[in-house]
Amino acid sequence: MNILYYDCFAGLSGDMNLAAMIDLGVEPAHLSAELDKLGLSREFQLVISEEMRNGIRGTRADVNLSAGHDHHHGHGHHRTFADIRKIIMSSGLQDAVKKTSLRIFRRVAEAEAKVHGKAVDEVHFHEVGATDSIVDIVGAAICYHQLDVDAVWAAPVELGGGFVRCAHGEMPVPAPATVEILQNVPTSRGNTDHEATTPTGAAIIAALTDEFITTPTMTVTRTGYGVGHRETTRPNLLRVHLAKVEEQDHSDGSRARLLQCNIDDMTGEALGHAMELLMDEGAMDIHFSSVMMKKNRPATMVSLLCAENEEPRFKELLFRHTTTLGVKSFALDKTALQRRFDTLETPLGPVSMKRTLLDGKVIRSKPEYEDCRELARKHDLPLAEIYAVIGRLE
Repeated sequence: MNILYYDCFAGLSGDMNLAAMIDLGVEPAHLSAELDKLGLSREFQLVISEEMRNGIRGTRADVNLSAGHDHHHGHGHHRTFADIRKIIMSSGLQDAVKKTSLRIFRRVAEAEAKVHGKAVDEVHFHEVGATDSIVDIVGAAICYHQLDVDAVWAAPVELGGGFVRCAHGEMPVPAPATVEILQNVPTSRGNTDHEATTPTGAAIIAALTDEFITTPTMTVTRTGYGVGHRETTRPNLLRVHLAKVEEQDHSDGSRARLLQCNIDDMTGEALGHAMELLMDEGAMDIHFSSVMMKKNRPATMVSLLCAENEEPRFKELLFRHTTTLGVKSFALDKTALQRRFDTLETPLGPVSMKRTLLDGKVIRSKPEYEDCRELARKHDLPLAEIYAVIGRLE
């Protein structure tokens, strides 16, 4: 099993994470090309450099905002979570990247909503809604999918100490939003006297990590260092490893849960909204089936697939966002084929190809629908013609 291991001895922020991923081998050109799909390239420039911290060489990433984009106090950038969702969903990014980006952003949005007593969609992000955090979070999702690991493990997260100034005035470290996001996650405090983990960093680690483990048994194949912006006694670095670990229990699959409930009193619109929200939250799969219930009532059976450890969270989400009074749960083993993405250069432009592998051999290839749709729109051609061009090249 190939894993990504986060060693957060000095915490992490969005830019430290980006820097660490690049140091680990994600091509800056690939990251920039993907980020361009957000349509925000006029607002920022991603600058990658090398820097030393306490004698250790690492990569530093700076998201430089274009002139006129004051991201902390300029009204132009007080984007709401609803605005951010629109930017991500209408971009040309792969569906998996969109889903992961929204899963990370939703963590921050829900925490900020709780702290400030607002509805999730109406939360006005000061730091987070600004361009730099969109870049940090979507960048994290791009890098995660590019590395194509089987799982993410992490050490307990250092939160820091002291006080930090923000749009609302002085706040204790860890910031209230960071505390919310990292509920049920092992953390340490006070080993640094500054904000070691930001809400963005917290959301990235909380959304991506499958297992928090202090003493992992693993064979490290590559190590990357992301440099923070502070000179501190404890090196301001995020260390990440690509490693191999012995497959746990289920060599050909993963433990999953199938959650089901029957609903006869929600509109199609409301059910559609619930499905979208649950997919954004990271459900492996959701499908609706038409069923007949007692009293000859037509109804909808909601079936949701999630990881075993995510069962309590998805049960709570089903209770909160549907009218069901009960949820059935079934344990199951899920066997998935390996997948990888390659870029195919065509005369009409680049297209991501999804390769499906069995025993390490490609058995199927399929172009990403979003990329094909974008090319069809750009060249004013029927979608079928785009597929035909790809078919000839493949």
